[in-house]
Amino acid sequence: MCRCLLSKHQLVAIVGRTYDVLHSHHRFQRFYSNRNVLKLYERQIIQNMFPDNSSNEIIDLLIKRNQCVYAGFDPTADSLHIGNLLVIINLLHWQRANHKVIALIGGATAQIGDPSGKSKDRDRQSSQMLSHNIKGITHSLQSIFDNHAKFFWKQKNPLPEPIIINNMEWYKGIGVIDFMNNIGRHFRMGTMLSRDSVKSRLSGNGMSFTEFTYQTFQAYDWLHLFKKYKCLFQIGGNDQMGNIMSGQELISRLENAKVYGLTVPLITTDSGDKYGKSAQNAVWLNSDRTSPFELYQFMIRTTDADVEKLLKMFTFLSLPEIAELMRRHKATPDKRIPHESLARQVTTLVHGEKGLQEALVTTSALYDNSIETLSTLSVNDILKIFNGATVVELMLEPGITVLKMAMNAKCFLTEKDAYRIISAGGFYINHQRITNIDEIVTLSIHILPNNISLVRVGKRNYWVVKWIM
Repeated sequence: MCRCLLSKHQLVAIVGRTYDVLHSHHRFQRFYSNRNVLKLYERQIIQNMFPDNSSNEIIDLLIKRNQCVYAGFDPTADSLHIGNLLVIINLLHWQRANHKVIALIGGATAQIGDPSGKSKDRDRQSSQMLSHNIKGITHSLQSIFDNHAKFFWKQKNPLPEPIIINNMEWYKGIGVIDFMNNIGRHFRMGTMLSRDSVKSRLSGNGMSFTEFTYQTFQAYDWLHLFKKYKCLFQIGGNDQMGNIMSGQELISRLENAKVYGLTVPLITTDSGDKYGKSAQNAVWLNSDRTSPFELYQFMIRTTDADVEKLLKMFTFLSLPEIAELMRRHKATPDKRIPHESLARQVTTLVHGEKGLQEALVTTSALYDNSIETLSTLSVNDILKIFNGATVVELMLEPGITVLKMAMNAKCFLTEKDAYRIISAGGFYINHQRITNIDEIVTLSIHILPNNISLVRVGKRNYWVVKWIM
C-alpha cells in the first residue's frame, strides 16, 4: 500500500513545485491561487494522495483546465454526521477553485455494505428505510452546498453547480452476470484480500461475500463517472483508501487512463477520541437529529488544544485570519474568540443564518438569563429550547401568590415541599430567583409581554405557564 502513497513531505514538494512553475509564468499566477487544491494540505484536510510519482501530471492537470472530483456517501442513516463534513468541505474547496464536484449517494452500494471500519456485517436495510435515508442524505448535502454559495462565496463569478447523484441510476440496468463478466474479471483475489478492510475482518469475525465485493462496486462507480464526466479525482476518508485504490486500478486496466485518489484524515481530539462520535451519540448535520443549538454548543466547547486545527479544517477563513484569531485568544483567553468563530462558521455552513440565529437565541435564553430574549419567544420556541418542559395554562386571578401559582402549576407535590424549596432559593420565574412565597404575581414583574412565565425548580426542571387573561 505504501508504494502508491505520497507522504506529507512529498506533498510539500508537489506544492512547492506548483509554486515555482506558476510563478515562473506570470499569466498562471491567478491559477495558482484559484486552482491549486493541493494547498489544502496546509489546512490538514488532505492526508494521503496516490499513485506515487504523479506530481508532474497532477500539477499539469490542475493548471491547464478545470477538473472533476467526486466523493461518495452511503445512506446508512438519514443524516450525515460531523465526520462527513470534512469530506464535504474538501469538495467545497474544489468547487471554490472552479472544478466540477460530484456528491455520489450510494443508494446501490448501501445495500452491499462497506466493511471499512466495521468489525461485523452491517444490518440489512428495508427499501422504505433506504429511501428515507437517501432523502435525508440528499437534504444534508444540498443544504450545505446552498449555504456555502449563499453565505461564504463572495466572488462575482458563480460557483460551478454541484452534481448530487444516486448510483442506483446506473446499477438498475446491469445484471449480475453482465457485471461479473465485464467488471468482476478485472479484479485479482490476492489484491482484494490484501485490503486492510478485508484483512481486519478476516482476522476477526469474518465477512460475507456481499461485503467482500463492495470494493468492486465502488470501483465501478468511479469508472462510470470517469466515462460520463471525465472524473479524474476521488476523495474519501482515510479508511476508504483500499476502495479508492481498487477504482484507480480498474480504470487503469479498462481505460488505460490515470486517475488520482486523495484521502482526508480521521479527525480526533487532542485526547485521541474520535471527533463528534461516541458510543451513545453522534453530532449529526440534519437539524431533526442535532439541532443548530446543539451543533453550535458542540463546536464552541472545542478545547484550546484543538481549536486552531478545527478552524483550518472546518472554516474558509484564511490562514492569516486564523493566526490573528489565535493571537487574540492568547491575549484574552476568557473571551474564547476563536471558539465562537468556529461555532458561528460551522453552524452557518450546515444550517444557514437562520439556524445560527436560532442557536444564538437559544444560547442567550439558556445561559445569559436574558428576559429580553424570553420575551421574544413563542411557546413552541421555548419548548424547543427547554426540552421536556411542562406546559400549563393558568387563569390570572387578582392577588394570586407565587405559592398558589406554583401549586396550581403542580411544580411541587405538597405545600411543605414548596415552602422549603422556595425559601431555600431553588425557585425561579423568568430566570429570577424568588424566595417570598407570598409575593403577588404581577404582569410587569413575573409575566412576560408574550403572556408566558418560565418557571424553574432546581437546576433543570422547567414549566411554561401560559396565562389566560
